[in-house]
Amino acid sequence: MLRLIISCIIGIFWVAFFSDASLSYPIDGYDVSGIRRLERLRLILDGKLPGPKPVPGARNSISDIKLNLLSPEHKVPHEPMKVDPDLQKAIEALFPDRHESYSLVLLDITAGRPMRFASRQGERQFSPGSVGKLAIAAGLFSELRKIYPEDQEKRRELLRKRMVVAGKWIYTDHHAVPIYDPKNGSFFSRPIAEGDVFSLYEWVDHMLSASANAAASTVWKEIMLMREFGKPYPPSIQEEKSFFEKTPKHVLRDMAMSTVNDPLREMGIVQKEWQLGSFFTASGKKMVPSGGSSQATSTGLLKFLMAIEQGRVVDVWSSLEIKRLMYMTAKRIRYASSPELNSAAVYFKSGSLYRCKPEPGFKCGKYMGNVENGMNSVAIIEHTHGPTYLVTLMSNVLRKNSAVEHQSIASFIDRILRK
Repeated sequence: MLRLIISCIIGIFWVAFFSDASLSYPIDGYDVSGIRRLERLRLILDGKLPGPKPVPGARNSISDIKLNLLSPEHKVPHEPMKVDPDLQKAIEALFPDRHESYSLVLLDITAGRPMRFASRQGERQFSPGSVGKLAIAAGLFSELRKIYPEDQEKRRELLRKRMVVAGKWIYTDHHAVPIYDPKNGSFFSRPIAEGDVFSLYEWVDHMLSASANAAASTVWKEIMLMREFGKPYPPSIQEEKSFFEKTPKHVLRDMAMSTVNDPLREMGIVQKEWQLGSFFTASGKKMVPSGGSSQATSTGLLKFLMAIEQGRVVDVWSSLEIKRLMYMTAKRIRYASSPELNSAAVYFKSGSLYRCKPEPGFKCGKYMGNVENGMNSVAIIEHTHGPTYLVTLMSNVLRKNSAVEHQSIASFIDRILRK
């Protein structure tokens, strides 16, 4: 039942990828965050560098991003949300000819009118894929608050000034990340390599925007170091090495699971609704054992989006910062690539996991697995002169390009909400 809504696999002949490729954080946020690729995007928008310009909805200023549900009237209720009959009917009409696996939860929070809620198989469990990286982001901001409970600028300073060198935790990852040097103007895109140096802010940006698994494992590693060393963080290279080599594996496992899952529980997201169970790279899994399977439901993911808008992902400052990190400023993919959303601000994360095996007459393709073909999307959509809504969509439709399917469903949903 839905409660408290507002509140690689190895085998022969298969291929598996966790994949995502988009760019987030407001373009004028370079001075605040120090995320270097943002300065390149700003120069492109100003016409000083060549390159594709973001769609209109991706050009908002950092000052434009707000949390929508901070008022007391939007506090977490004790009762489940009631389905809006008209909205539910419109949503159900999208699925009679689509695969039975689709799970969708939708909440219309447009200002000036009552909230409207609709749900389809909201409790069905899926592997979250790269959407699970949002739990790592929540874990990071949770540990930052513990180190600096009353000083948000100290938290930001640590994110900007803590420089982390890519090490053995990054292996192996195919996701390319944008690397820009404002001093000499050099720019290229490639997977993270050992020896690369990024600020903690940039590691988080790579984790969420480019969805780099190497970045996810590196950030999670840093969270564990924050938990272990507290205010003296960051440790020396030798202290870090000693911690991971000498600490018993079961202790590392329990600490890792606590750092990313406890913040979810504090939001009212129970284990069956969302749990992150293991690192995103093989090397990370070797260093820190798995704590179980990773699983999520559309209900649990919508609770997370609600907690962001209510300022309950750690605290208001952290919620706003995570929302900024989810803001799409360049190439929009999957659900977010719907042309209907070009003028809207989109705060987004997606994830996929597809696997293939030989099958007569079938050619394996990206997001078209015939063994598994998971595709998950979470989004906050804000139209300047239109609706604002939260949506989570999960599916496992074999042999179909799920990226295209999610894009199509996004268009239909937006048209429904605009009526």
